[in-house]
Formats: sequence, C-alpha cells, structure tokens
Amino acid sequence: MLLILAQWLQDDFGFFRVFNYITFRAVMATVTALLIGLAAGPWVIRKLAALKMGQAVRADGPQTHLVKSGTPTMGGVLILLGIFISCMLWADLSNRFIWIVMIVTFGFGLVGWVDDYRKVARKDPKGMASREKFFWQTLIGLFAAIYLAFSVSEVNNLKVLQLFFDWLRSGFALDLPAKSNLLIPFMKEVSYPLGVMGFIILSYLVIVGSSNAVNLTDGLDGLVIMPVILVGAALGAFAYVMGNAIYAKYLLFPYIPGAGELMIFCGAMGGAGLAFLWYNTHPAQVFMGDVGALALGGALGTIAVIVRQEIVLFVMGGIFVAETVSVMLQVFWFKFTKKRFGEGRRIFRMAPLHHHFELGGWRETQVVVRFWIITILLVLIGLSSLKLR
Repeated sequence: MLLILAQWLQDDFGFFRVFNYITFRAVMATVTALLIGLAAGPWVIRKLAALKMGQAVRADGPQTHLVKSGTPTMGGVLILLGIFISCMLWADLSNRFIWIVMIVTFGFGLVGWVDDYRKVARKDPKGMASREKFFWQTLIGLFAAIYLAFSVSEVNNLKVLQLFFDWLRSGFALDLPAKSNLLIPFMKEVSYPLGVMGFIILSYLVIVGSSNAVNLTDGLDGLVIMPVILVGAALGAFAYVMGNAIYAKYLLFPYIPGAGELMIFCGAMGGAGLAFLWYNTHPAQVFMGDVGALALGGALGTIAVIVRQEIVLFVMGGIFVAETVSVMLQVFWFKFTKKRFGEGRRIFRMAPLHHHFELGGWRETQVVVRFWIITILLVLIGLSSLKLR
C-alpha cells in the first residue's frame, strides 16, 4: 500500500525512492509489526482473559505445568495481526508470492483458531479431531503446492495459468524448468528434477509437515517463537538472494523473480514474533495456541518451497524435526511393545522431546534457552550453504 503511494510521489519527492528498496521495507515491516504487537499485547491478553480463553493443561503432563492452567491462550492472533497490518503497509501487494504465503498462513491460522476454541469451550486439551484438522490442512497444503509448482517457474499469474493448462494439455507429461528442481545444499551443480507431481507431493509434505512440527514444539514458555524468528530470518536472506538476478547468478542459485519480496513477510513475522515473546517469556502471560503455531509453521514451509530450500529448512528447523520424531517414535514404540508384550513401553520419559528433558531435571528456562542455542547453530549452518557450495 505504502509502496504504491511512494511510487506516485517519488517524482516530486525524491526521498520516496527509498521505498523501492526491499531491504528498507523489510526493516520497516519488522519495526511496524514489533510496535503493533507491543502496543496491542496488553489489550489482546485482557480480551482473551475476559472471554475466558484459558489454556487447558494436559493432566498427564509435568506437574509443574498445572500452575499454567487458565493462562490466556490463542495469543497467536497477536502475531497474525502484526504480520497482516505490516504486510499490507510495506509489501508489494501485486507480488504473487506474498499472497500465497498469506493464504497459507491465515488459512492454517483459522484451522488453529477453531482447534483452540474447541479446547477452551469444551475444556478438552485435545481440541479438534485429528482427522478433521488434517483434512483442512491437506486442503490448504495441496492448493498451495499445486499453485507453487507453476508459480515458481513463471513470473506472473497469467503465465502461471498458461503453464498449468499446458501441463493439462500435455497429459500431465510437461517438465518444469530447472529452477523448480530440488536443490542439494553445499553442492554447486547438483539438483534433482522432481516433475510436476513430485514437486506437488514434496511441497505438500513440507508445508503441512512444518505446520505440525512447529505446533508440536509449542509446549514451553518462549520455546517455539524464537526458533521461528531465527529460521524465518534466514529464509528471508535466501529469498533476497534468489529474488536478485545478480546475487543468484554469483552464488549459483536459480533466479526466481519476485521471491525477494518475501523478505518483507519474513521481517513482519520476525517483528511480530519478538513482540509476542515479550509477553510469552517465562512466566508467560499468554500462550500462542494452535492459531499461531500452525500458521507460522505453514508460513515457514511455504517460503522454503518458494526459495527451493526444503532440505535447508530441515536442517535449520532441526528442533522442530527432533520434537516431531520424538512423538512418532514414542507412539510407534508404545503401540509395538503393547502388541508384542501386552504392555506399552516408552523410549522417552515423555514426548514431545522438551518434556523428556523437563522430567529429567532441567528447568523450563534451561530447556528453552538451550533449544534456542541449538537453533542458532543450525541456522548458521544453513546460512553457510549460501556460499559454501
């Protein structure tokens, strides 16, 4: 919105030309989202408390968490508010990638909102049935995956539509350009063609998988939001490189026109996340809830697909991966041993993984900060793949 106004005024007032720089607008988007979150935070928390949107704590969870019962949840709306307003102000609203990321983010956010509401209304920590939640996630994830399969390869929505119909007319045999290949980090010229169906399947798994992985990680005060900020900032750097023809060519990445604009979204997500952390740090005044966790995870997955860094996301989001794998292993081993020995056994003291360390004697703040440190190291490894190839 402000970009359109600045472009209209820049001939008469030269200062407004600075709005054409993505880096300037990314910084302003970060600051705007941060200020919105800090200003609106107290009101949002009071409103959630007045509506009795209190968190229902798992009865089988760590006993130290029982004191958190009743803490306002659904605080993710504060993050989404900051992202939405900031992007509307500072992003190029004609950019196709901004809109698909927004659709995924707020679509998953809506699913999370319904889930959170049911948890609060019914006082049931399980919330929405897993099958119902997965259905809506699949619907949104498949829509995004199909759109991205063609939009990454083209420069505008008209050509995206033409490529889609070309694919249909070819009997689903059309090959995508090389820029849609799966990139292997730390390798200069190694990439694997996925084809349209391969691209769609991989993108769907990344988007939906990221959403659920971030959601599983959200279990301690401040635990999930900092890794989201760090990984989002790193993906913003990849977006800036791959959206710039000169930098992309120099660093041997495919040039994806329009991808650089995602830096504004990443900046807004980082600013809104920092504002949320102000109120979510231990002891938390508000919890993110599924409305925030599902939305942010979906956003990270979608951006990673656009900038062709699915594997790098797996590395940088190692904490999310570890939390998810711990749940999968715990459930599998419990069911297997119950069927084999008549009694379910566990690998971890409790899953997800952060509860395992809590029950092992780590204080909540120790778990959170140590997971942050691990994420910083993993993000640095991921960023190093920009040059070390």
